[in-house]
Amino acid sequence: MTSTDTSAARSFTVADFDFTLPESLIAQHPAAERSASRLLDGTGAQPVDRIFRELPGLLEPGDLLVFNDTEVVKARHFGEKASGGKLELLIERVLMPHEALDGSGQEVVAHIRVSKKPQPGGLLHLAGGLRGGGFDAVFLGRWPDEQGQLFRLRLEGPAGEDPYTLMARHGHVPLPPYITHVDDAEDERRYQTVFARVPGAVAAPTAALHFDEGVLVALDTRGVQRASVTLHVGAGTFAPMKTERIEEHVMHHERYAIPPATVQAITDCRARGGRVVAVGTTTVRTLESWARNGELHGDTDIFITPGFQFQVVDVLITNFHLPKSTLMMLVSAFAGYEHVMALYRHAVAQRYRFFSYGDAMLLARRNA
Repeated sequence: MTSTDTSAARSFTVADFDFTLPESLIAQHPAAERSASRLLDGTGAQPVDRIFRELPGLLEPGDLLVFNDTEVVKARHFGEKASGGKLELLIERVLMPHEALDGSGQEVVAHIRVSKKPQPGGLLHLAGGLRGGGFDAVFLGRWPDEQGQLFRLRLEGPAGEDPYTLMARHGHVPLPPYITHVDDAEDERRYQTVFARVPGAVAAPTAALHFDEGVLVALDTRGVQRASVTLHVGAGTFAPMKTERIEEHVMHHERYAIPPATVQAITDCRARGGRVVAVGTTTVRTLESWARNGELHGDTDIFITPGFQFQVVDVLITNFHLPKSTLMMLVSAFAGYEHVMALYRHAVAQRYRFFSYGDAMLLARRNA
């Protein structure tokens, strides 16, 4: 493996980000301990195999770790239409009152898996329906417009129960499609970071799943600073690329927020000569969106591909991503295409565990 990379000067197709992955390497369950996962150190010219709890020693005093503090909600629900037809609902986001048609704060946007879509005004019964101890949902149409791929619904539950309460009471952990078991108590605990704070994600910021209290204490002792952002990870993160030409792909939107304290922490980090270390691709997307639009909160559909000029992030901690995915493109843009693909070949050969419950890698930004 060499440090030479010409990715910024070449043209890519989706097929360039494909790789062969044995199904046996797709992690179905987390490691016994969060920080016992493996860590592939890809910051140098040659890969180094480590354990995640070694991370504090790989960072420098004065570096700034930025986490995504989103909390995964129990967004998957099962029920039936008034006609009796079975359905599955995956709630993508809870709409703010000003986004709702009636300002109620009870409206959500969701994916629906059903044999025939209901008509506007149609009633859906979830977890047995309101009369059966669950809740109901009124189908309001497509979102964000008539051509939208998602659907708008108004949730109706016991008085005083907002959508987050209803999801927590009746929902299931929205495990990714490549995890084949039914969610259980282990998933409730482990498909969530130890610092999750703001509910709204339907997928975990998986690079952060490896952090436990022992690692956090070691980071503090090392003099590594911490800050947070919020990006509510959507189901679109698992959506396959449907075009061969990268520039034709339409990215999904995700809601984000950056506290002013985090902006100040980044400024202070730069002033002392430290590095900004993003924990996960969701943190990268948040920080680089802010660097471009200057907005501390809003929606982002930023699409990061080779040739992208990073303005904030210096080091990235990330899990291993799906072949031909937008996240493979992001990490290739960050650390160099040839370098990343060589790291993935090494990871497969050394039988690293892949995807959400899998192992992690540490990458340094390639100098453009």
